[in-house]
This record gives sequence, structure tokens and C-alpha cells, in this order.
Amino acid sequence: MQFVATEHQHRRLNPLTGQWVLVCPHRMLRPWSGQEEAAQKNELPEFDPNNPLCPGVKRPNGIQTPAYTSTYVFDNDFPALLEEVPSPPTGDDPLFQTAPARGTCRVMCFHPKSNLTLPTMSLTEIGVVINEWINQFNELSTKYVWVQIFENKGAAMGCSNPHPHCQIWACSFLPTEPQVKHERLRSYYITNERPLLSDYVEREVERRERIVIEHKDWLVVVPYWAAWPFETMIISRNNNKRINDLTKEQRESLAWTIKQLTTKYDNLFQCSFPYSMGWHGAPTGAENANSSTAHWTLHGIYYPPLLRSATIRKFMVGFELLAMAQRDLTAEQAAQRLREVDGDRHYLTK
Repeated sequence: MQFVATEHQHRRLNPLTGQWVLVCPHRMLRPWSGQEEAAQKNELPEFDPNNPLCPGVKRPNGIQTPAYTSTYVFDNDFPALLEEVPSPPTGDDPLFQTAPARGTCRVMCFHPKSNLTLPTMSLTEIGVVINEWINQFNELSTKYVWVQIFENKGAAMGCSNPHPHCQIWACSFLPTEPQVKHERLRSYYITNERPLLSDYVEREVERRERIVIEHKDWLVVVPYWAAWPFETMIISRNNNKRINDLTKEQRESLAWTIKQLTTKYDNLFQCSFPYSMGWHGAPTGAENANSSTAHWTLHGIYYPPLLRSATIRKFMVGFELLAMAQRDLTAEQAAQRLREVDGDRHYLTK
């Protein structure tokens, strides 16, 4: 029997983490009788007097959100990381190790209007968001080893407030995921004298199997090793190392790319497409000021949970939690579907 990637199970290696993903495309033929989500429709009012992220509304801690007219950033009222905390005791027992963890957590509102999301914002408005990401990164990266910019969009991804916003967590330590990438990227560079993701971009452009959006500054692909059904990566084609490396032109092209991708997401199942996304680049802080960043390439990752429709999602449970990541449709099938979806006109546009 001849192997057919769209029919037969197989494994794929994620070179960024060293972990394998199990691909089982034949499972797409099985009937679904599991949980179905409520379709996420963007039917919010422009202003909600009870939403603490709206301009002029009082937050649960008693602080009133100012009447902002563009982006608005504030320290998270309920942060996971604080700066002024005692260090835990250290010990010699290898089974009970602790280490200090300090940081700053911020919330960034994209826009004063609650009924807008990135795909329904203008390119200029998305550009303002990108510029503020960079402003925050510039400030926090001088002190902290890692600055994680991330957005949880939609209740299906645990977002507790529907107002368009993201979070920024600055850490005194290098978290697990970027630590693994840091080591894998450096190892590849030592061996090949080339950044792994630069080589990966070249291979994807040659093969043209998983490309979703192609721009001279950015390449959007469903990674060969994707675990989530419609997972994508936005990869710098200019070998930028960190988000604050971007030129004015690259920021503008990134705004276009983000709008194209998120519009495709929404149009795929005609819903407000949920996802978790974030940016990864070279570590920062004083301890990394003189370290080589040659092995790094700036990239953004989108992890959307929807699988078959606006109401059927992928659950990372059971085998995924206990053994290894597993996906049903192949990365190539997902890329084709996203590539064929309109990215210029949002389905809600009249």
C-alpha cells in the first residue's frame, strides 16, 4: 500500500521544540456527537456601561478606566506576576526545586469600541495596536528577560472579557516554551550557520503547500508540524529578531498581514473566530544585551481551536495530554482552506 498523507496516520517533528505531532487525517470521517460550542458572533454593543474595559467605566477594584480614544494600557488589576515579592527558599533536593519569579502584567485595550476586533478594524487602527505593542516592548525589555505579548480571543479560548484587548506579561525568567525554542534555534544555527526559521521560510516558498498569505516582509503558513487544526505562523522574511526591530514599512505590512489572516479566520466559518496568539523573538534584559541573536527570527503564532465548524472545536485532552499532540486534518488541507478564503472582505461587511 502506498502512503498518502491525507489518508494515513503519521508523525511530524516540530524542530522548534523537538516534539512530535501525530497526524490522523482519517479521523475527519468519523461522526461527531461531542460537545458543540455556541457560535461566536460579534454582536456586542459599541459601548457597554458594565464592561470595565470600556472608556469611563469603573473597574472592580474601584479605579475608573479613563475616556480613552485609541489604545489604552494599564497594569493588570489581578496580575499573575508581581515585582515586590519575597524569593522562595532554595534547597538541595532535586525533587523539590523552586526559583524566584517576578514580573509585570499589563492589559492593552485595542480600541475604545467593544464591537470591533482586529479583522474589523482599519489598517490604521491595527497599525496603532502594533506601535503600542512596540512601545510596551521597548519599555519592558530593558528590565525583563522575556516580554510575552499575547491575545486570547473568544470564550472558547478562556477570554473573560469580550472587549478587544491583549495582555503583556514581562518575566524575570525565560519561560518554558521560549527557553526550549532558544536552545533548539541556537543548536540549529551552530550546525547550519543559518537561522532555522529563515531556512524554513525558503523551503515553504519552494514547496508552496502550506502557504496561507505571502508578502515580501511576512510569510503566513500552517506549520508542517501544526497541532491545532488551523494553527498558523507569521514569520518575518527580513530576519527581524524582535518586534521592536520592525521598520515603519514592516509595521504597515504587518498590519495588512494581520488583517488578512484574521479576516480569513472569521470568514472560514462565518463567526468571530477564537484563538490564542502571541509573539516570540530573542530574549531581552541586561543579561541578554550582549548575547548573539543570530539564531532567532521574529514570529507570531496563532492557535485557534475550531475544527469542523463554528460550533465544533478541537479538545487537547486524553491522548494529547497523556501522550503527544494529535491533529486530524493535515497542515496542507488546513492551509488550502485558509488560502482559498477571502481575506479582503469580512463576511459582516455590507
